[in-house]
Amino acid sequence: MQADSSDHRLSGPRKRRLIELDRNHVWHPFTQHALWNRVDPLIIVAAEGVHLIDADGRRYIDGVSSLWCNIHGHRRPEIDEAVRRQLGRVAHTTQLGLVSPPAVELAARLVSLAPPGLTRVFFSDDGSTSVEVACKMAFGYWRHRRKTRRRFIALGQAYHGDTIGALSLGGIELFHRPWRPLLFKTDFAPPPYCYRCPLGKSADTCGMACVGELERLLQSRRGQVAGVVIEPMIQCAGGMITAPAGYLRRVRELCDQYDTLLIADEVATGFGRTGRMFACEHEHVAPDLMCLSKGLTGGYLPLAATLATDAIYEAFLGPIASGRTFYHGHTFTGNPLGCAAALASLDLFDAGNVLDRLQMRISLMAEHLRRISCGAHVGSVRQCGLMAGIEIVRNRATREAFPYAWQVGARVCARARDHGVILRPLADVIVVMPPLAITADELDDLMVAVERAIEEITPTAASGEVDGLE
Repeated sequence: MQADSSDHRLSGPRKRRLIELDRNHVWHPFTQHALWNRVDPLIIVAAEGVHLIDADGRRYIDGVSSLWCNIHGHRRPEIDEAVRRQLGRVAHTTQLGLVSPPAVELAARLVSLAPPGLTRVFFSDDGSTSVEVACKMAFGYWRHRRKTRRRFIALGQAYHGDTIGALSLGGIELFHRPWRPLLFKTDFAPPPYCYRCPLGKSADTCGMACVGELERLLQSRRGQVAGVVIEPMIQCAGGMITAPAGYLRRVRELCDQYDTLLIADEVATGFGRTGRMFACEHEHVAPDLMCLSKGLTGGYLPLAATLATDAIYEAFLGPIASGRTFYHGHTFTGNPLGCAAALASLDLFDAGNVLDRLQMRISLMAEHLRRISCGAHVGSVRQCGLMAGIEIVRNRATREAFPYAWQVGARVCARARDHGVILRPLADVIVVMPPLAITADELDDLMVAVERAIEEITPTAASGEVDGLE
């Protein structure tokens, strides 16, 4: 039974004070505050199931799972209780020289679920740090084998996080260009962006030419590449770019052929998002390193994990004087509260038969997307599991994009709020990534709201009406 949303309303003075304090003190991520400070922000004070509740008691479907991390819905009693039980024992202890039962149990559980060969688990704090760990492990692995491998290959339009190492692997110019002088050198292969192919090819006849370019890079850098880093099946922050069938498998084969490591960034794709527990499973690929975060705790607490093979782990073994110790760590590595939440989340996958039940909702989303794809200003629709991107364009026939400064994607998402849905775009790609727990009726409501918002905003935007934007 749903709680009365009025119970969560804030008084007018309390709401105004929060807005003023926010404007004076909070620096929001990925936010241009010259614009942010001109409007009253939406204040989320509570949540229930797949809904967020604002300071005025209005309810919204959480259409992006609170930045892609919420899995089972908000306020799940099972996860709430698991965190409370652990809080009654201990909230945090260091993993430096000590053992934490929840971390041990979670590590074993992840190994049992992961692709074969991934047997070692290193915990950290978030997606960026899990990628940092993987890069340092890859570099150290080759160094301890007395081979100098200092380069990495990633994909154009890649996003792997915002810390300096993870940022170095990013290929989104808007995000990464300002920081290039700080970053280590990375080679970028063309992404499998079939709608806007960077090689000017057609998906029907290209024969996955982008993979051919990756192979040419591996050839030219033979013996220098520590690892190839990819988001398996779908590049999320790059615009929800879905790879063609066989792409991931071919990348694995090339890594084997050219004797380098495959690092799979499953921060966004893991834990059921693609319809499998991990995206690598779709093409029976086992990476050498796999990065996890976001949905790891069901969206409750910050926690990340980097899974590695025994071969990588064993490269760091030796006498103390050898200097092979993996000198890396985080204060909150293996935090017991986060691990307890993660274990409860994994229990819910089993108890609720989540992955099998998810297939119907994936099909239902596909039905809605087929209809949406016919829209006058919808250029491309891309789906992988319960993840979708709708790329809106000014001219469907020519694929002309809207000028970035017009922020049409942001305007569509703002209009979606009027229809009871919270979304956040990637430029002019409307991202739809609800919690896996969403019901069929809730998914219908979500997709209809998305369609209505696109239809209401894009025609006037295409005519050049951009009032209120600079």
